[in-house]
Amino acid sequence: MRLVEDVERTMERWTDTMWARLLPPRRKRGEVVSILRRQCDDQALILGRRRVLVPNAFVVELPPPVHHQLSEHGGELGRHLAVQVRRHAAESGYTFAGPVAVHLEPSTSSTLGRFRVHGRIAPLTAQRRGE
Repeated sequence: MRLVEDVERTMERWTDTMWARLLPPRRKRGEVVSILRRQCDDQALILGRRRVLVPNAFVVELPPPVHHQLSEHGGELGRHLAVQVRRHAAESGYTFAGPVAVHLEPSTSSTLGRFRVHGRIAPLTAQRRGE
């Protein structure tokens, strides 16, 4: 049980660091998650009566200094954000064309202190299915 608690505390520290680096003090803490949710809502494709397809591949572009600081824990943060996207999709009744992935990348733009989120639908390919 102690191991689980230690992992949770470590994840909280990582996410606190991410929010402190990504968002100016006046912004809300969950803004990145809100943007990921909005990407799903805005890019939803209605395929049928009970099937709404949403993006499953996201890229969060971070300012280079922030990306450098978070790159050590980028995989864990990406997985944490992917869990938030899956949770939103489950609550909204959305489906995905493949596994949900959120990748953190350095921005090439010169805008300091800003981040951007890009989402797209990435179908599960035959190679990923193991065929």
